[in-house]
Amino acid sequence: MKKHNFSAGPCILPQEVMVKASEAVIELDGIGLSLLEISHRSKEFVAIMENARSLALELLGLEGKGYQALFLQGGASMQFLMTAYNLLDKKAGYVNTGTWSQKAIKEARLFGDIVEVATSQKENFKYIPKGFEIPSDLDYLHLTSNNTIFGTQFKEFPKTNVPLVCDMSSDIFSRQLDFAQFDLIYAGAQKNMGPAGTTLVVVKEDILGKMSRKIPSMMDYSVHVAKDSMFNTPPVFAVYVSLLTMQWLKNLGGIAAIEEINERKANLIYSEIELNPVFSGFAAKEDRSTMNATFNITDDELKDEFDEMCREAGISGINGHRSVGGYRASMYNALPLESVGVLVDIMSELEKKG
Repeated sequence: MKKHNFSAGPCILPQEVMVKASEAVIELDGIGLSLLEISHRSKEFVAIMENARSLALELLGLEGKGYQALFLQGGASMQFLMTAYNLLDKKAGYVNTGTWSQKAIKEARLFGDIVEVATSQKENFKYIPKGFEIPSDLDYLHLTSNNTIFGTQFKEFPKTNVPLVCDMSSDIFSRQLDFAQFDLIYAGAQKNMGPAGTTLVVVKEDILGKMSRKIPSMMDYSVHVAKDSMFNTPPVFAVYVSLLTMQWLKNLGGIAAIEEINERKANLIYSEIELNPVFSGFAAKEDRSTMNATFNITDDELKDEFDEMCREAGISGINGHRSVGGYRASMYNALPLESVGVLVDIMSELEKKG
């Protein structure tokens, strides 16, 4: 039986994507070779890469607007370094909303001065800072749009005249935004787009090539743009599955369609958390993530019973991160509404037993 996968990442993938990907591992499109065997310089994979890059821009509404899409390696953790390598000359601003922001700040400090323009650390990152001032002399402002560990999410983004950089690893393609407000977006595939092994980078071309420092080729966005994201051997399987997932999303109706589904999933579980005295939410209500619902059980004596009920129902991956505790239900694009319904039914049943 297929389990209800609430894991925070690697993510759940659409079943039809899993089927197509598994078929391609045996043989890609009738060419007599496995996807895992073909050269990354073959016409088949070049077409896959071109289609993936083009479709990413199409879904984000950035076609013809001076952006390039890249599929790179090293995860979002490498992008903590690459963004600073390419954009940080003297000083950059970071909004510290959790663990991943802190990791990005740590790497950026190797290249220049870092201004923490806002943080919610004193309250264990349970809310998104608002109304903060942004210095006008920053090389860029860095945000993390969604925080998987704490279950918070930017609902609005600050207006600024400095370049805006955003880590969207856990909510890319999940909701409609004006993506042109960002100068650089990066997202590890394994949260909401595909398997682990590749990272989507969407960068506005006119912010590149302005650094006085020498940048190693592998760290230089301009090099990857010039080589059509094929400077070195790309992660063939991860790029292919990301393409299949984006095609699935487009056929579903694009970001507008999935946003509606995601809102329904989030409303279902948050309504239960609000109405059910056995559970309490962690994140501030106005900042609750549609991707990662974090919550605690109010009576520890019921924890073992709740855990067993989840296991029996085939629910997987809802334990909270060690820094928060409790539970975390990750509801990425491919998670069916029915899975959230199963979890909510168990939460309701536990209240009746209590």
